[in-house]
Amino acid sequence: MPFFSDRARHLLRLHAQRNASDQWPILKRRVATAAGAVLLGLVALAFARASDLAQELFGHAVARWPYAPLVATPLAFAAVVWATRRWARDARGSGIPQVIAAGRSGDEQVATRLLSLGTAAKKLVLTVTMLLFGASVGREGPSVQVSAAIMVALHRLLRVPITAGVLIAGGAAGVAAAFNTPLAGVAFAIEELAAAYEQRVAVLVMGAVMIAGMVSLGIAGDYVYFGAVHQTLKLHRVLLLAPLAGLLGGVAGGLFTRVVLGFSDGRTGWARALKARPVLFAGLCGLVVAVLGVGTGGATWGTGYGATRALVEGGEVSGWFGPAKLMATLATTLTGAPGGIFAPSLAIGAGFGNLLTALFPYSPPGAVVVIGMVAYFVGVVRAPFTAVIIVSETTAARGLILPMFAAALIADWISARVCQERLYHGLARPFVAETEGAPRPAGAQSSSSS
Repeated sequence: MPFFSDRARHLLRLHAQRNASDQWPILKRRVATAAGAVLLGLVALAFARASDLAQELFGHAVARWPYAPLVATPLAFAAVVWATRRWARDARGSGIPQVIAAGRSGDEQVATRLLSLGTAAKKLVLTVTMLLFGASVGREGPSVQVSAAIMVALHRLLRVPITAGVLIAGGAAGVAAAFNTPLAGVAFAIEELAAAYEQRVAVLVMGAVMIAGMVSLGIAGDYVYFGAVHQTLKLHRVLLLAPLAGLLGGVAGGLFTRVVLGFSDGRTGWARALKARPVLFAGLCGLVVAVLGVGTGGATWGTGYGATRALVEGGEVSGWFGPAKLMATLATTLTGAPGGIFAPSLAIGAGFGNLLTALFPYSPPGAVVVIGMVAYFVGVVRAPFTAVIIVSETTAARGLILPMFAAALIADWISARVCQERLYHGLARPFVAETEGAPRPAGAQSSSSS
């Protein structure tokens, strides 16, 4: 009897040791993910505050010296592009293409290079610098790269393997923290970052998004990013507005994508000629942005958040805002300087929605603007589910979910006819080529990324 008792205790100890050894890697991964989500939530909030402060300082400077941007903005654009090409090549553009490229490669060393903490720090500084001089950029795209870099760093610190799921979780949590929109983070992970969405990845993503969202919610509060829209639209107006907004947003967004990708590839003569002098070209783009900003009374500066919120809440903004903001965003994006297009694209969409309000005088202006936001954003990013969730969460426009989906699906279909390749996936190609050591298209050395 003692023999069997000793034997049983020995087997139980072996079983417990085996279970502990099996559970330890899982525990380390969960700790790395949770710690990363908390840290990236704090960094996203700090980044948001720094970006807002930069725009406020620029606004005060313009109020005192209205024409100073005509000199300062082109010089700043040239300086940032020069610094990016010299010291921070992996920080160019928005950062979403870098995360996609790192996920595609499946190589931990590639992820470490494209998503290093050093690159993330440079990304933050250079994006804030662009906002400090009126560039039409957003901080959501950079937040994706920075958040993924934090996840990579913590997983390396705890000696946890870096998989595509880690990158997807970090990027999705970055979107959630930047907009204070947890559901949008999950939607973005599904539509943009995940090539193959497995259940294990889903759990990782939702855990990171939930924690990052709780950090943002706990510190910044339960705010609605662009203001609240509680109105709804009658069915007969939706049947007219959704196709019209989808057509306008799909064509405009598709053309934006086509121009950006054509310039990024550098295969055409005009793109090669402009890219031959990247710093000079950046200065000229800065001049375009400055002229547009001065000409519109400052409406096109920065992310466009102020004008967008005013339109969503039923305020009045010039009809030229949408087209002018599009030109300012395009000029900024083509330089390849660090900065994203999420917030500017939503602002452009709000501007186009503002143009449509004249055709629907008996519909709530804020509701029409929201439909325009979704349509143009989908035209550029080609992510209908993400667009509807982002706009519904940032405007509390839950009563417009179905009209938004209708406009989004139409815009997605039309945009695909204008430009077949999706923006971020096209912009990821140069980074994939760099990581694989493949020859790159002529003139694509400093491809713009948005």
